[in-house]
Amino acid sequence: MLELVRSTTSLFTLPASTGGHRGLVVGLAQSPDELELIQRLRYDVFSSDYGAVLGDNQDGIDRDSFDPWCEHLMVKELGTDHVVGTYRILTPYQARRAGGYYSESEFDLSGLGVIRNQLVEFGRACIHEDYRQGSALMMLWSGLAEILKQGRYEHVFGCASVSLRDDGNTAARVWRQVRAEVGLTDQPNVTPLNRYPFELLDSDLPADVPALLKGYLKLGARVCGEPAWDPDFNTADFPMLLSVSNMGARYRRHFGFDKV
Repeated sequence: MLELVRSTTSLFTLPASTGGHRGLVVGLAQSPDELELIQRLRYDVFSSDYGAVLGDNQDGIDRDSFDPWCEHLMVKELGTDHVVGTYRILTPYQARRAGGYYSESEFDLSGLGVIRNQLVEFGRACIHEDYRQGSALMMLWSGLAEILKQGRYEHVFGCASVSLRDDGNTAARVWRQVRAEVGLTDQPNVTPLNRYPFELLDSDLPADVPALLKGYLKLGARVCGEPAWDPDFNTADFPMLLSVSNMGARYRRHFGFDKV
């Protein structure tokens, strides 16, 4: 692994009450064995959390045709090399080589205008269930920030997936909260190729907004279109756009953007 950020401080490590976890390190996978560990984590999380149907991947591995073109962030526990979190990153250059972005299988990105070909795409985000109290996610964001700073990238695009195991109630609540912002005409938006039919739901039922999506919004990202329906992963995928210049001041300082 090519190490990017390491931390054993209280900012990233879990509270003592969670028991026995060590510090974490985030970096880029450098070998087929490391990529396989990441793909096995993805399979376990997606199949258990979402009930995803992962095609013919009966060997416990989640893989697709975009994996070879991507950089793969991985968070490991110091001292054990236990992989606990991952993102995959597709840069504009690699997207051209791959023939496009993975997101184009779900969205028409033409509404993004001139930034369409400048996107760093993040996706396949997952964290082991024992590490979801914030530390692993912050380490992943720190790794992503390093990639953005090194490449001097401005725009990040990806999806926040909301499970439909509750018959779409959570997804409907999220849409209620963000749809007014999506309608702003001076903001670039995308269009789902297979939209999720919220109008068929009783959207007044209570539900908790997923922590990951809350985190994106706090970071300064915005939902930039209606969600796409992904029946294979059993999710409503909310398109998220983050421009570094619009990131909140607190996070810009924390991730070191104001030093660049």
